[in-house]
Amino acid sequence: MVGGLGFVWGATFLFIAIALEGITPFWLAAARIGFAALLTLVVWRVWGGSLWPTAQRSWPALISVSLLSSAVPFLLLSWGQQHVTSAFAGVSMAAVALIVLPLAHVFVPGERMHLRRVLGFLIGFAGVVLLIGGQAFDSTGAALEGAGRAACLGAACCYAVSSIVMRRLPPIDPIGLSAATLLIGAGFVIPLAWAVEGPPPLPDTKTLWVLLVLGLIPTAGANLLRVLVIRSAGPVFMSLVNYQVPMWSVLLGVLVLGEAAPASLLLALALILCGVFLSQWGALLRLFGKA
Repeated sequence: MVGGLGFVWGATFLFIAIALEGITPFWLAAARIGFAALLTLVVWRVWGGSLWPTAQRSWPALISVSLLSSAVPFLLLSWGQQHVTSAFAGVSMAAVALIVLPLAHVFVPGERMHLRRVLGFLIGFAGVVLLIGGQAFDSTGAALEGAGRAACLGAACCYAVSSIVMRRLPPIDPIGLSAATLLIGAGFVIPLAWAVEGPPPLPDTKTLWVLLVLGLIPTAGANLLRVLVIRSAGPVFMSLVNYQVPMWSVLLGVLVLGEAAPASLLLALALILCGVFLSQWGALLRLFGKA
């Protein structure tokens, strides 16, 4: 599931950039989360429609997860990518792993920070920076570039905090949790998009197809996988996805679009994989030991 999420999210920035050519940023986020919420709601109702399997409930935490895992970061990324390079957006998503580490140490039992884990995350992050290259920090010349970079880093913080809160939720049906987070997020994003950007625009056919893909795969499908990974393996293991996002972005560009392979590609991939194995050695032994 972690490998699948890395692949899907690695292609998401490309689709967002294409969609922004035909729709405004807030309505992009609203269309993406709105379609995904409806689709997931149908699946949830067919599955049975349960949410809290026990009497223990925490609605404030569920609302917080909904806003921080989809609504707010979608808005921040859609707006921020107008003013920053896609390379910088990739580096900012890799920072989620570094933000999660100290938060999990304090708030999640069993996720203690130790030297091997810290070294692994630092090596993996160094691989991401090497993979993206120095152009990640080049200026675009946009007047709001500083605010755009802050928005991307804010989205990374949202993903990190939501992972911690999601792990600490009481027992909850994973499909119901996925549906609830998207429904609550849509209830926040759609009115905000209308208030900020006015009535929804009528995008062209190409943009509509891109929005459908964004809603179906990296939002509805990936959101369910994210819930399953966090609830079963924890937020630190889940954060490994964010190292893969820029890696897949570069590989897809080389394999699908015929872009030139960076000279540092193999070294960067080696650093990323070494960082993953070092930081999650115990979890990987347990995972493949059961196979």
